[in-house]
Amino acid sequence: MKLSEADWFKSSHSSSGGDCVEAAHASEGRIGVRDSKLGDASPVLCFEPAQWDVFMGAIGQGEFDLP
Repeated sequence: MKLSEADWFKSSHSSSGGDCVEAAHASEGRIGVRDSKLGDASPVLCFEPAQWDVFMGAIGQGEFDLP
């Protein structure tokens, strides 16, 4: 996944406290996700479009919410 020219963005729901993730549309329809605090030094999770849909659905269902 080529990320050197990716246009990273934060959700409009992100807090201003710096606890954010960034996402980018990359080559072949893939989506990258990284820690905004680390920027280019951050490890990147890469998703195929179908995987992204499942991941976003799980977030929407609260599957990753802390107790």
